[in-house]
Amino acid sequence: MSETRIRAVMFDLDGTLLDTAPDFVAVLNRLLDEEGRPAPPPERIRRSVSNGARALVQLGFGVAEADADYERLRARLLAIYADHIAVHTRPFPGIQALLEQLQAAGIPWGIATNKPALYTGLLLDALQLDPAPASVICPDHVKARKPDPESLYLAAQQLGCEPGEIAYVGDHERDIACGRRAGALTIAVGYGYIEDDDDINRWQADHQVEHAEQIWPLLATRIHPPLKEPC
Repeated sequence: MSETRIRAVMFDLDGTLLDTAPDFVAVLNRLLDEEGRPAPPPERIRRSVSNGARALVQLGFGVAEADADYERLRARLLAIYADHIAVHTRPFPGIQALLEQLQAAGIPWGIATNKPALYTGLLLDALQLDPAPASVICPDHVKARKPDPESLYLAAQQLGCEPGEIAYVGDHERDIACGRRAGALTIAVGYGYIEDDDDINRWQADHQVEHAEQIWPLLATRIHPPLKEPC
């Protein structure tokens, strides 16, 4: 039986498509400085970025969501981030070439993220990725966020394909769970923001890569007729 044709590629945002960690390190450090608190090592902050503002506040201040200061700190962190959203953020090495390869092959690409639409929009407006995403799915657009597969179901509708014809690329177990539940081809990226106590091998992704340059060869064989690697 032949492999299912890939007709679209969806990416998680933070830690997969874009290296947003340098800006989050600067933002959290500014908030910690405002509050007179010491900064964790940058690499420790980096590993928590995929878990969002909640995880960064908990990392920096040791507070839980039920604590009195939590919401004030989270709101301030997000306000600082909105003003510092794309100072150092860039696509991961190899991503720009991959997007151009997809465009040349006639394969649309998009984003399925748990990052709220406000910050996703600000980030994409600042970076002006070219080629641009054909679909951007945020928690604001669905009833259930990842790991629920609704994001990929909606993306499939927008892109005119079946969920099983999507390849979904992510750096967190919830990304792979979302893709598996939707019937998509799943690719886990080891270059992303993975916590020390996590294990990418447990995610049961169809493929694992350590660099974005390794993604295209996995996809090219599923584009019919199969495309040769560029010289």
